[in-house]
Amino acid sequence: MKTEARKRPRMREHYLRDVVPAMMKRFGYGNVMQVPRLDKIVVNTGVGKAVTEPKLIDEAVACLRAISGQKPIITRARKAISNFKLRENVPIGVKVTLRQDRMYEFFDRLVSIVIPRIRDFRGLPRKSGDGRGGYTIGIKEQIVFPEVDKDKVTRVAGMDVTICTTAGNDEQCLGLLEELGMPFRK
Repeated sequence: MKTEARKRPRMREHYLRDVVPAMMKRFGYGNVMQVPRLDKIVVNTGVGKAVTEPKLIDEAVACLRAISGQKPIITRARKAISNFKLRENVPIGVKVTLRQDRMYEFFDRLVSIVIPRIRDFRGLPRKSGDGRGGYTIGIKEQIVFPEVDKDKVTRVAGMDVTICTTAGNDEQCLGLLEELGMPFRK
C-alpha cells in the first residue's frame, strides 16, 4: 500500500519559491531564517446580542466552522458590566486560531476570493498593524465568504481577522503581506 505525500498549500509554495527570495533582496537578510513568515491567523466574531438571544452563538459557531474548517471556541465575558446587561462567564463571542496548512489555505482564500468580494473595496489600509508584526482586518459581513450559505444567515455579523507574523515591525510585516498578495491602498 503506497502512501501519498501530502501536497503543500498553494500559498505556502508561493512563499517558499517567490516571497523568501524577494524579501531577502528587499530587506537585505543574510539568512533564510531571518525572513518573516506567517505564524497564525485568528478569526474572531463578537456576538454581543447573545446575552439576550443565546441561539446566535450557535449560528456564529456554525459560520466560523464553515469558514475555517475547524471547530471554534466560545469566548466568555471576564467580568460583569451592568450597563450592558452582561454577567460574568456569559458567552459573548466565537474565535478560531489557524496554523500551518489550514492557515495558508485560509489566507489564500482570503486574498484571492474574499477581499475582492467586499463591497466598495479600494484596498486595505497600511496603518492596521500593531507595531509588532501583526495585522488586523475588519470584515463587516460574513456573507462575503463563499462557504457561508446566505439563506441560513439570520443576522449579518462582522469579524476580525488577525494575521500574526514573525516580523519585528510593521514595515517588515507589510512587506511580507504585500509579497503574499494582499491588496493595500496605494
